[in-house]
Amino acid sequence: MPEPYDVITMGRIGVDIYPLQTGVPLARVETFGKFLGGSPSNVAVAAARLGRRTALITRTGRDAFGDYLHQALGDFGVDDRWVSAVAEYPTPVTFCEIFPPDHFPLYFYRQPKAPDLEIRSGELDLEAVRAARVFWMTGTGLCAEPSRTATLAALRARSQAPAPEASGPSRVTVFDLDWRPAFWGEGAAGKDGGAGTARAHYREALAHATVAVGNVEECEIATGEREPHAAARALLDSGPELAVVKQGPAGVLAVHRDGTTAEIPPLPVDVVNGLGAGDAFGGALCHGLLAGWDTEHVMRYANAAGAIVASRLACSSAMPFPHEVEQALAEGVTGTATGTTP
Repeated sequence: MPEPYDVITMGRIGVDIYPLQTGVPLARVETFGKFLGGSPSNVAVAAARLGRRTALITRTGRDAFGDYLHQALGDFGVDDRWVSAVAEYPTPVTFCEIFPPDHFPLYFYRQPKAPDLEIRSGELDLEAVRAARVFWMTGTGLCAEPSRTATLAALRARSQAPAPEASGPSRVTVFDLDWRPAFWGEGAAGKDGGAGTARAHYREALAHATVAVGNVEECEIATGEREPHAAARALLDSGPELAVVKQGPAGVLAVHRDGTTAEIPPLPVDVVNGLGAGDAFGGALCHGLLAGWDTEHVMRYANAAGAIVASRLACSSAMPFPHEVEQALAEGVTGTATGTTP
């Protein structure tokens, strides 16, 4: 078999249509930029920017926007061999409004159904999924069939694979909680907006993950707990070894099953567009875990990467290179860590 990928991500892709003017309502925007989008797609780009060999499992429409996404993935150095077309559905597009520092409404156009929800189990290269050093999936992939079954099949393939040799690299499976209530549909939503349905599927996925990542709201959907430390403990009780709770202006909390706790405050930046920060954080998280860094170092690095992208207009094309993250770290990312490390 070929050399395993450093990172394989699976799930959402689309075209981001972002205004090139900030502080202007969408109805009055006159100029837009076109970018590759979708959280797992952006994470793959972010990890590639940091020097990792990455690939993406997803589906696009058989249309001009789908062609554009293949081209963009290639330009970013992300392998698109598992990005296939669905003739029945158009490639999704997403518009946003940009009102810094903390208001960035999103408008998703994923009807009648997004092609990335048509990923099928029988089409997965499970050997490659098992072999990847990091596999990254998201909550969005659980919101509809056949994507839900395919995502869980990939997770089972990871958790049922033989453990790596003690001298070799560890195998990391990341569940990005990625709660998007609009994606769960009216049929699944019910009175709780889909939270109850989502929580059941999240629990099944968490049992196969080694790392769980989410903001406070996403952690509440997954566990019922909103207080960061309680949410982290609940995530660990669900199966993962590392729980990462992103708290926005309050920074990030990471708790490892071995007792290590890292609390990293945010890096002060002038926020331009906060939408891609979490994806930059994710790509840098993968990079740090692959490098074997301790929990505090990984969180500092990922926090800095996210802050850099928050200070830029775009998402995928804004992902930082290693020297940019190192410069940000040198300029004063601070934090505290408690506990023990192996």
